[in-house]
Amino acid sequence: MNERIKELMIEAGFFPTELTQVGPSVEKFAELIVRECTDILMIPEHVMNHHQELTDFYRGWVNGRLLGIEHIKKHFGVEE
Repeated sequence: MNERIKELMIEAGFFPTELTQVGPSVEKFAELIVRECTDILMIPEHVMNHHQELTDFYRGWVNGRLLGIEHIKKHFGVEE
């Protein structure tokens, strides 16, 4: 389990000793939340997936969002 997820679980009220007892379902739950958040950044999908059709300004905007998605997944240890 990613260290940041552990820190957030403690902040949410889990005791540190409980972290060794949580099963893969809690880790999967955290991963699903991260994926849901990063998927929201992909909307509108057409723009995000066809950024070559855009002006330089909007290409930069899309690249910034894609970079944000990458950083969020890396921060929480979520693999593709």
